[in-house]
Order: sequence, then structure tokens, then C-alpha cells
Amino acid sequence: MHMHKAKVDEDKEVGNGAITSWDTPLEAQVEEVCRKVKAIPELQNGYNIVGQSQGNLVGRGLVELCDDAPPVINFISLGGPHAGVAFIPNCSQFDALCNHYAALLGRGVYTNYVQAHVAPSGYTKLPYDYLVYLAKCSFLPKLNNELLQKNATYKQRITNLKNLVLIMFQEDGVVKPKESSLFGYYADGIPGPVLPLQQTRLYTEDWIGLRTLDETGRLKLISVPGVHLLISLSDTMRYVVPYLKDDAPVKP
Repeated sequence: MHMHKAKVDEDKEVGNGAITSWDTPLEAQVEEVCRKVKAIPELQNGYNIVGQSQGNLVGRGLVELCDDAPPVINFISLGGPHAGVAFIPNCSQFDALCNHYAALLGRGVYTNYVQAHVAPSGYTKLPYDYLVYLAKCSFLPKLNNELLQKNATYKQRITNLKNLVLIMFQEDGVVKPKESSLFGYYADGIPGPVLPLQQTRLYTEDWIGLRTLDETGRLKLISVPGVHLLISLSDTMRYVVPYLKDDAPVKP
């Protein structure tokens, strides 16, 4: 996750890089970023977020969960698992860190231990265990307002965005299903065809304000060629850079 309009140096990094991104629960990561953002003078009048992969959930947590924070203006999401992931990550045989945490996930993604020690467990949404996901998953059900008790503040804060730009990579092999980057997912409890965002209850019942953003021209759903996070310069100039300018468009 990168914050535009501020120099993010080492003392503003969250935790210890890759290890923290794996072993620190997402809500704890959000709390740390929240404290740091509120202490950066350059951000107090508003800033833009460009999120990459899992960092998009930290960024969205910053929007929804961080009280008394400076406003996020535009949020540009590259390959974010916004609706969850349905599969344990596939790791290279040479990536010892990934394999270690993938093994933990495989032992019981919704156990208290894994939820407290493996960050991706907070957005793993097994289609055939939807009710268990709602009851035991520590982060995404809250962030997406999927729980029975809805939080109107989360919706209000998302609808305060000037633009929400969601970018999916057509050959994404990390976020599964890849449509999760556009909030598309399987029907609740049914591991069948992926529903596009507009057919999900999250959208039709406007749980976090995506329908409101869409109806006011502020939600951009973009599909680009390429594997996870490999975006071309031309697509970056077309879909990312315009939203980092002070006069960023409201409509395309």
C-alpha cells in the first residue's frame, strides 16, 4: 500500500516487511497504520491510496475503521482480494516463508490460533463453509459488513470517497477467484460460478456503499491483461495516474 502526497520512509513502514504481512492480523496492521497516518502532517487535508494485493484490505480498513483520521480522497486498488480468497495460496517451492504459513492455513484456517497468527486467514472465505466463515473469520466479514448487525459508519466512510478504482488482472493466479479484485465472488455457500459484483448481496443491499458509488459514477471496475500486479505502463497512465492528481476526475 502506498500513500500519495507523503514521503513514506522507514519509520512509517508497518512492522517488519514481508514477515509482518504474513504473521500480524490485519486489524492490528490497520491500527498501526491508522496511528501513523494521523501523525503525518502532510496527509491531514486528505490523501490518495494506491493499494497492492493484501495491502488493499489494510487500506480499506484505514478508510472504514480508523476514527478521526484524515480523509482518503481516491482509492486505487491493484489486485485486491476484496471479496476474499477461496483457496490456500500456491507457493513457490523456494519460498520458505509462504510455504510455512500456507501449511498453517491448511491445518485449520478458522481456528483461533491461525486467525491470530496468519494474516491471510482474515480474508480466506471458503465457499462451502460460509456460516463458519461468518462466525470465525476475524476481519473480512466485519470489513464487508457481512455480519447481521450492519455498521452504518463503514458504509458512510466508503461513500465519502471521491473515486474507488478497482483493477483486476485477467491472468491473476494469486487472488482466487480473480474477480474478487472487483468484489465478485461465489454465491454464499455455493462453490459454483463467480457472481459479478452487481449480483451480490453486498452490492444490491449496499452493505458498504458500493452501489451508491456506482450510481454516482465514482466506482470504476477495470480489467487489465497480465498476472498478479504486473500492470503495463500504459494501463498505469490510464487507470492510476489520473486519480493521483489534485483535479482527479469524478467520472471517466
